[in-house]
Amino acid sequence: MAVDYTVIVVYLAGMLAMGWWGMRRARSKSDFLVAGRRLGPAMYSGTMAAIVLGGASTIGGVGLGYQYGLSGAWMVFTIGLGLLALSVFFSARIARLKVYTVSEMLDLRYGGRAGVISGVVMWAYTLMLAVTSTIAYATIFDVLFDMNRTLAIVLGGSIVVAYSTLGGMWSITLTDMVQFVVKTIGVLLLLLPIAVVKAGGFGEMRAKLPTSYFDPLGIGGETIFTYVLIYTFGMLIGQDIWQRVFTARGDRTAKWGGTVAGTYCLAYALAGAVIGTAAKVLYPHLGSPDDAFATIVKDELPVGVRGLVLAAALAAVMSTSSGALIACATVANNDIWSRIRGKARSGEHEEVRGNRAFILIMGLGVIGTAIALNNVVEALTVAYNLLVGGLLVPILGGLLWKRGTVHGALASVVVGGLAVIGLMAGYGILANEPVYYGLLSSLAAYVVVSLATRPTDETVLAAWRERLAGRGTPELESERVPAAQ
Repeated sequence: MAVDYTVIVVYLAGMLAMGWWGMRRARSKSDFLVAGRRLGPAMYSGTMAAIVLGGASTIGGVGLGYQYGLSGAWMVFTIGLGLLALSVFFSARIARLKVYTVSEMLDLRYGGRAGVISGVVMWAYTLMLAVTSTIAYATIFDVLFDMNRTLAIVLGGSIVVAYSTLGGMWSITLTDMVQFVVKTIGVLLLLLPIAVVKAGGFGEMRAKLPTSYFDPLGIGGETIFTYVLIYTFGMLIGQDIWQRVFTARGDRTAKWGGTVAGTYCLAYALAGAVIGTAAKVLYPHLGSPDDAFATIVKDELPVGVRGLVLAAALAAVMSTSSGALIACATVANNDIWSRIRGKARSGEHEEVRGNRAFILIMGLGVIGTAIALNNVVEALTVAYNLLVGGLLVPILGGLLWKRGTVHGALASVVVGGLAVIGLMAGYGILANEPVYYGLLSSLAAYVVVSLATRPTDETVLAAWRERLAGRGTPELESERVPAAQ
């Protein structure tokens, strides 16, 4: 294992070096939070794919393949569908707004007053997303070093917090590109073909497994529908995803770069399910489906290759964790703390320092929460239920329906959020009903209250249309560098 350990240590050291290098580029708020809005198609596609394909998509995706066969691809597949829908239908408009958070978009569309409440919901979502990603370090480091859970969380979390705090989005972008390459090589080009060969090929897999393992809908229609509601719609509105859209240097980059990333996600989904199916042939009696990834890596891959594939799993977790962390800190600082404090705009240097401090504070909070929390699935379900039940309707309504009002948006957030919380208490956190009925109640509140209140002021809508067209944006960059490709 010495070679594998060397591969992992070099990888982790490289992440810290990227953070230090990114610190030199983060000279303004725009640089620090959205990489100066200068990413070209190649970097944009790679970093977008990296953030959406985290530990759940890699370890969890293989686990679903182990449990259900090829239909286990649906969870990650719906993530890819959501990214495709965001890129094709909404990303160009989102990029032209030149904002930093989803709540800023809501304020622009509805004329203010929606930011703090929506910011709190978005902050809770991004916090729990960062926490669940951080907990995943324990699984990977346990495989690598037989490490204590708490120590593993502290080690992995500290590395992510360090490079994210140093260089903000520039550091995260650079590390995500490395992580994208590592994941592509480790999972798609190495683990996938080796797993299939070790299992005897597709013919042997079909002979040894039930036919349900090769049924595209074997996981169940209701489960697929729930994945669409939670993950496809979640991709449309999450701060962690939007903040990456804001890094694009233009409309076409956001649209076509995101389309490439979404297509990559579809391939990654199928790869994970096939690897899991192969693992079922090789190890039919594992204690947990989520053990499939680590088991097949440890037992079937040669030295060196094993280290690279485990680095790929670590890369998947780190990319999601760092993206969620900077999103959490951005929302906490810009949408909650700044509004409560009511302070006028600061200089660029002070804003960078303030956002850096919030990443450090939120990062420490994430590590502490991850140590205290045990059930990852429940935490992630709560996060996505609140996000979709509370914010999907007012965000998409603002983009698609002129008659939507600020009162309708606030009612939608409050009613949908409370309905989700109440229904989770009644039906159970992992039940499907909370997100179904929470989303319906949010939609009803939005439509009814919007129609019952005065339409949004025409001057607000005119300013909104100007921003959607890419005109009238307040951000003037004092320094320009060539776009990152």
